[in-house]
Amino acid sequence: MPINPDVFAAPAEDVGAPINLIGLDRDDMAAELAKMGEPRFRAEQLFKWVYGRGVTDFEEMTNISKPLRTKLAKNFVVARPGISRDLASTDGTYKWLLNLGDGNEVECVHIPESDRGTLCVSSQVGCTLNCQFCHTGTQRLVRNLGPMEIVGQIMLARDHLGEWPTAERPTIYERKLSNIVMMGMGEPLYNFDNVAKALKIVMDDAGIAISRRRITLSTAGVVPLIRRCGEELGVNLAISLHATRDELRNEIVPINRKYPIADLLGACREYPGLRNSRRITFEYVMLRDVNDSDADARELVKIIAGIPAKVNLIPFNPWPGAPYDRSSDERIEAFAEIVRNAGYPSPVRTPRGEDIMAACGQLKSDSERPRRVAAE
Repeated sequence: MPINPDVFAAPAEDVGAPINLIGLDRDDMAAELAKMGEPRFRAEQLFKWVYGRGVTDFEEMTNISKPLRTKLAKNFVVARPGISRDLASTDGTYKWLLNLGDGNEVECVHIPESDRGTLCVSSQVGCTLNCQFCHTGTQRLVRNLGPMEIVGQIMLARDHLGEWPTAERPTIYERKLSNIVMMGMGEPLYNFDNVAKALKIVMDDAGIAISRRRITLSTAGVVPLIRRCGEELGVNLAISLHATRDELRNEIVPINRKYPIADLLGACREYPGLRNSRRITFEYVMLRDVNDSDADARELVKIIAGIPAKVNLIPFNPWPGAPYDRSSDERIEAFAEIVRNAGYPSPVRTPRGEDIMAACGQLKSDSERPRRVAAE
């Protein structure tokens, strides 16, 4: 179901308070500096200091004159979200519970691997989709995140990993944070404008400079916005599919009642830039005796036929009160073998961070909608 952007909007900046530069793009910074009588090239310098070097103290911006640095410090701040709690898993996964400053919190997760480091980023506080296997889906949607809160997750993770350039290390070649997946709390396409602005900032070569090829946006199937995502962002697309027939998907992924499988797969076939070298990822959580039979695997192969794709099989990650069980390793492998034999790569995702509730589908915060909003 669509969400009301007015009810669920990110909070506006406090009038009269210093403006947080995180979340502002080049044009935003140029507009703010123009109010101070400064030329556009000053905004280009500021952008590089904030996003390219991760600087939070204006006094460190040495190619900007001292009088202007003083003026900047009076009018602006460079502030990350606060950290309410950080947890380290035995497998190296790291999870932060972030304080957004208005009493709400979200989680994001860094997953280190031998060839990459992936940050799982949230787009909303809570979620409106109510997917039955997902812990986040048990938390009602509180509100959208703004660009500052989305980009801030990435910048905070880079702080933790020591990934900003320094005088001693001006260029970072092997990043511990090399990939971003919009797979945290919330449905990114129900907060498209804020997500798009944030990702454009992240992809900017003068700043954080993470390539669109290393960014994946996951959606449960907001069909009308899939093409727009491809046209405006060009990032990798992942589809939370999880079922091969409408009757079951209506139950476990309720958005299917609005956008059924045929419509969703039609949008996938038309995704801009789709080709064999740029595949759509279909995510499929393995639920014991629900969607994990050989017949389900054969039907999956049938319905995605002709779409350049790979299928990520995700062992169900349990949470307190979860209504499902994880498929056995043997059942998952048998399912994967059918998909692979049909010509589709079908890796089985290794659960990461289960001991700190950081695995796929386990993210949740204690944030709640105010009573007056809940009644609207």
